[in-house]
Amino acid sequence: MQQEQPNTGRFSGEGRREARLRAAAAAKRRRRRRVLRWTAGTGALAMVAGCGGAYYLYRHFNSNLTSVKVQLGDEAERPKAAGDALNILVIGTDSRQGLGREYGDEGSSGHADTTLLFHVAKDRSNATVVSIPRDLMVPIPECQDGQGKRIPGSARDMFNNSLGQGGRDAGCTWKTVEKVTGIRVDHFVQVDFEAVKTLSTAVGGVEVCAAKDIDDKGSHLKMSKGRHVVQGEEALAFVRTRHAVGFGGDLTRIPLQQQFISSMIRKIKSDGTLTNPGKLYQLADAATKALTVDSGIGSVDKLKDLAQDISKVDTKNITFTTVPVLDDPKDEDRLILQQPDAGQVFAMIAGDRSLTETAAPSAEPAAPAAPSATAPAVDAKDVPVTVRNGSGTRGQSGPTVDRLKAKGFARAAVGSDATPAATTTVSHPAGREAEAAALAAALGLPADAVRPNPAAAAKDPLLLVLGKDVLTAPAQAPTEAPKDLQRVQADDEDVCAK
Repeated sequence: MQQEQPNTGRFSGEGRREARLRAAAAAKRRRRRRVLRWTAGTGALAMVAGCGGAYYLYRHFNSNLTSVKVQLGDEAERPKAAGDALNILVIGTDSRQGLGREYGDEGSSGHADTTLLFHVAKDRSNATVVSIPRDLMVPIPECQDGQGKRIPGSARDMFNNSLGQGGRDAGCTWKTVEKVTGIRVDHFVQVDFEAVKTLSTAVGGVEVCAAKDIDDKGSHLKMSKGRHVVQGEEALAFVRTRHAVGFGGDLTRIPLQQQFISSMIRKIKSDGTLTNPGKLYQLADAATKALTVDSGIGSVDKLKDLAQDISKVDTKNITFTTVPVLDDPKDEDRLILQQPDAGQVFAMIAGDRSLTETAAPSAEPAAPAAPSATAPAVDAKDVPVTVRNGSGTRGQSGPTVDRLKAKGFARAAVGSDATPAATTTVSHPAGREAEAAALAAALGLPADAVRPNPAAAAKDPLLLVLGKDVLTAPAQAPTEAPKDLQRVQADDEDVCAK
């Protein structure tokens, strides 16, 4: 029988195809490994580059910032801490340094030209921003500059002289605000004219509105009636305008500034600025170059954390207002606090009460309203007050007198110590109920703190006896703002300069 021979041709062909397939698969695996290695390397390179870039940006922004260590003096003389609430003092100076003759005195180091106290509620549900007029007459306390040099205080001076005058720095403005308002400040942020120009440009312009044609030769603003998007020089001219709007003074310029800031807040939150890397870089670069801050927030990390905290507040719940004032009877070009309304506003902020009507108060359940809600206005400077310390702890009368003088009670004076008492009271001679109510309102005391003193003569001073409650708990805050309080809501797009 013939032996069958294997079909070597057929089997060898299949072997060759299998070998080619195996070789192709191996080559594919090698290419895949090369691709994976290349991708991994590229990714690692991108990660390193990214980290290096972030580190570069961190150092860049940090080097932009200017921070100042403020000297605030004796801690015991400062208002009580705000707890989880935040109080940021925003100071806009009128410094002309480097801006040429177009803005006046080129060498001016700047005063507290525009000042806002930015209060953020402890639950971050709302914020209140109070403008303090530069022409307000206040006592400016003794302070120290960053090198510890003593700068004498002033019993009666324009608020804007709390900065720049006699070497005073932002710490002096900080102390003045605490004395005048009784509100503890946590941080300050200072900007100048140049900052308005760079920040408005960084966000791509800010929309503002004019209710009439404006031609202000003082600020160099020429604007037709209607809506406009301003940036740079035009933005600065808008916030400086006062002669061609309202009554032509500083009080009519403040609502323009509130309109501008509100619009900028809306622009940043709604225009994708915070999610666009390019826009965010421009804004961060401009902001860090423009700001001078206290050393407590003198790094990018701390400033970022603060900004993120503030950004939690819904724009519709941010209320701008101006502290109530009156013309100064001694000088028609100056202002004094209108009491008890000013004290009522300050007490609401110190007590974390919201001025936003649509938001529930962020403080504890409402306490009885202070008598300021219904008390008639009085001229605080003519009201004599004797302060006696019944708290059982030394050193309470002096700071209270300073606080009262800052609130316009120029005739407040320290009396002898009183028998220890549990609660603070205001007693008054017959017929002086309105004065006692104004005093209680200025301190944020509840209605039952006011009582008559039948033994007092008609011209005797009001008697303020400090109880132990001044050491353990803040006074109850009013639950309602004064009537006719000037307001601008940050989400109101219809506000126009008149």
